[in-house]
Formats: sequence, C-alpha cells, structure tokens
Amino acid sequence: MPTHDNDDQLNDANLVSVAERSSEIAASVIVNVLADEGIRATAVGGFTAGFRAEAPGWVQVKVLERDAARAKEIIAEIKQEHE
Repeated sequence: MPTHDNDDQLNDANLVSVAERSSEIAASVIVNVLADEGIRATAVGGFTAGFRAEAPGWVQVKVLERDAARAKEIIAEIKQEHE
C-alpha cells in the first residue's frame, strides 16, 4: 500500500486561506492562476456563496501553509495588473 505525505494533501488541517471572493467563478480563476505557478489550491464555500441571504457567504481560496506567502504575492500581482 503506498504511503502519502500528509503535507501534500489538501485538507482542512494544513490549509490556510489566501483570498476570499464573492463567487465560485472568481475564486476558480485564482485557483487556476496559482496552479499555473505550481501552487495547489482549492476553493471552499462555493455552495453557500451563491445564496442571497442576510449574511452572504464568501468563497475562500486555500493553499498549503508552506505555499501561502508565495500565493499571496501572486494574488497581489494579479490585482495590480487589473487595476
């Protein structure tokens, strides 16, 4: 049976949020850009973000803790390019 390095698995125990977006589509764009840079990411909360309630949800983009600093740099670069 193969062994897995727990640090390489994307699960809540080792993930940190690096961005929040109001839609799953916007979060997916960030996930894809990070993937292009070699950073594994996931979007969390898309199911509840689409509801129009008094307390709307946000979709969080999460990465492994060790990749968080670089992911935030990439996200900041994207933001500057679109301003």
